[in-house]
Amino acid sequence: MRVVSRVAGTMLLASGLLGIAALGTAGGYGVGLLTSADAQTSGSPAPIGSTTPTPTEPVKTGLPDNTPALDKGDLRYKTRSFVADWAVRSNVTVKVPSNWWMTQPDPKKEARFTDPTGKRFVRIEAGFTITRPPTASLEAKIQALRGVPPSQALKILSRDVADDGRTATLVYTYIPQESVRHVVVRWVALDDSGNCAVEISAGGLPQDEQAVRDVLEHATDTVTRTDQAT
Repeated sequence: MRVVSRVAGTMLLASGLLGIAALGTAGGYGVGLLTSADAQTSGSPAPIGSTTPTPTEPVKTGLPDNTPALDKGDLRYKTRSFVADWAVRSNVTVKVPSNWWMTQPDPKKEARFTDPTGKRFVRIEAGFTITRPPTASLEAKIQALRGVPPSQALKILSRDVADDGRTATLVYTYIPQESVRHVVVRWVALDDSGNCAVEISAGGLPQDEQAVRDVLEHATDTVTRTDQAT
């Protein structure tokens, strides 16, 4: 199967963001940045005095990061390729800034391209089965984010779905360490099924908002996914 991209480019949650985890392997289930602690039970009775409440981690307020804003006019793009190997094996091509370096996790379900400062990135996920529309992936992400702790001050800025339903986009900020990060996540359909074929996330500092959006749009307009026959 060969699929080629052709798509047109607040609420405050009392929740936070701890890391990157996948919900599953179908239809864009890799909803990007989210996690929640697993509840644990024990067969032994709790010791006396164990009912003392666990201290709540305070909500971060965010320290300013005075790094100059990334200028989208300075970005130069080139086509990069990688293999996403998860539920299926997907060959992916996409245009990203030419001087951003690529890394892949294990398993290689995505590729992440990071700028020289380490403060901006774009991540493309594939390798999942194509079974649900972009809007379903967006809703799953939002529901998952409601279950994470509040310390990272996640704030959803916008969520929207294209008129044709082929893209769904979520914009939010959060505080992973000291400074606020601005993130845009988009789920993209690439074939006639209208189901999500890739998930694209782009992020940076709040002052990078326009450049982050430019990176996202370039990736959306150029991404292709070709799955290898098994």
